[in-house]
Amino acid sequence: MERIEEILEGVKTMGIAGHIRPDGDCVGSCMALYLYIKEWYPQIQVDVYLDNPKPEFAYIDRMDEVKTEAEGDKTYDLFVTCDVSARDRLAVAEDYFEKAKKTACIDHHVSNKGFAQINHIRGDISSNCEVLYGLLDPDRVNLSIATAVYTGMAHDTGVFQYSSTSPDTMRIAAKLMETGLNFSKIIDESFYQKTYIQNQIMGRVLAESIMLLDGKCIVGYLKRRDMVFYGVEGKDLDGIVSQLRLTQGVEVAMFLYEVESQVFKVSLRSNGRVDVSKIAVYFGGGGHMRAAGCDLSGSVYDVINNISEQIEKQLLGNNA
Repeated sequence: MERIEEILEGVKTMGIAGHIRPDGDCVGSCMALYLYIKEWYPQIQVDVYLDNPKPEFAYIDRMDEVKTEAEGDKTYDLFVTCDVSARDRLAVAEDYFEKAKKTACIDHHVSNKGFAQINHIRGDISSNCEVLYGLLDPDRVNLSIATAVYTGMAHDTGVFQYSSTSPDTMRIAAKLMETGLNFSKIIDESFYQKTYIQNQIMGRVLAESIMLLDGKCIVGYLKRRDMVFYGVEGKDLDGIVSQLRLTQGVEVAMFLYEVESQVFKVSLRSNGRVDVSKIAVYFGGGGHMRAAGCDLSGSVYDVINNISEQIEKQLLGNNA
């Protein structure tokens, strides 16, 4: 696919959806595509589905039109997934994807093997929003669309500091800024800003973190009872694993929290020597070389031991 127009011919109804627990890149790419279709293809009836996006993204236009659950029996002419690395990661509208006459996947995860009829996957690109931007007519990217695209790019590049950030990434960001978007507000309010409780819980995780593998791996964790005590959910824990990664001497940061009894969501971040996407895929998850995740069952110690064993294998292999 060179341009999004290639898959729109003859389409009268269209659905768009992202992955479970959508992050900034997922929300940004889904909303950018939605806004693009609404603006330039008004003849297409389009719906966007997201799994309870965080209120921090309310500044993106038309967020109030997002559907957070399926609404009856529908068959779309076209259904597009954005930032979804595998079929079982699709949230909210999976039945609509199954029934659609035509399906397309726009993604940037190296672990994505292609589960739609049309797959546009660029594993070498920093964010799905950057991949999507390459499919849009840049002259049609107005302020509303640019705001959504910039949001995703900023989030998946760690505000343009991760190694996946390329000269093309920065050129696109500059082009988006020319639309007049408030880039500093986007970054502050959706990326850095935390509530008092979020700061408390981050402080606790950092204070109780442990070092493994001769200081090459740092681990933070939260059990369900602690999350209940503080009144937080998974969506409140963004930024913890990234902060752990910044610890001096660390090659890999691991953060896990209990979603139900002895079931943990694991987030991994690497400083370069370890490919955490390979570890995540090994345990049924996915992601990128430096940022990945998976779900694991067992005690907190079982999960830490299983993940750290795979980290150690790569560290030893890289030293060989």
